[in-house]
Amino acid sequence: MKGKQLFLLILIIIVADQALKFYIKLNYYAGEEHKVLGDWFRLHFVENEGMAWGWKFGGGFGKIALTLFRLVAVIWGTFLLRDFLKKNYHKGFMICAGLIYAGALGNLIDSLFYGLLFEQSNPFTQNVATLFPSGGGYAGLLHGKVVDMFYFPIITDAKYPAWVPFFGGDDFEFFRPVFNLADAAISTGVIAILLFQNKFFKQHKEEKHSTVETKSVVDDKTQIF
Repeated sequence: MKGKQLFLLILIIIVADQALKFYIKLNYYAGEEHKVLGDWFRLHFVENEGMAWGWKFGGGFGKIALTLFRLVAVIWGTFLLRDFLKKNYHKGFMICAGLIYAGALGNLIDSLFYGLLFEQSNPFTQNVATLFPSGGGYAGLLHGKVVDMFYFPIITDAKYPAWVPFFGGDDFEFFRPVFNLADAAISTGVIAILLFQNKFFKQHKEEKHSTVETKSVVDDKTQIF
């Protein structure tokens, strides 16, 4: 796979991810929801301070640590992708690596800059945020919240069986997490690598080397070095 092709794939994902996040942030109030296809595909605006799929990590300090980790991972991933290209890895693997890289970079942009760019989205006042508000953004550098919007509640109004440990009798919903395009890119890349790893990492067959035979006489008086 050529470097230009990989760069184009990453660019398309990042542009699409950021465009959708900007649209949601500037047109939805926090918690607003609209059905797209029936009841099972909705756009539902939420923000999270943690990892992909809304998982949280350690409050304010954890937020900074997570953002810095993302930054280091993206920088390291840049060199790693370049190395993969030089070593001519399988095209399918390169696509997956590009998806993971683009997803990580997409969410990193939110964490780094969204606190500076946008007004706070308050679910109680139901205000729609503005870009570059006169009073400044809702947070500083590294403290931005990741914008999520895809919601697929395919199974609702169900309960875990009573015999299920810890969750027996609790409400069950599939699929509960709200996520974004960057999360989807990361998950798709990781799952595809796990499913097709035998194809992606097929070992090269050992090359057969022919031996060179000589007609030299070998006896007790002849030494071979």
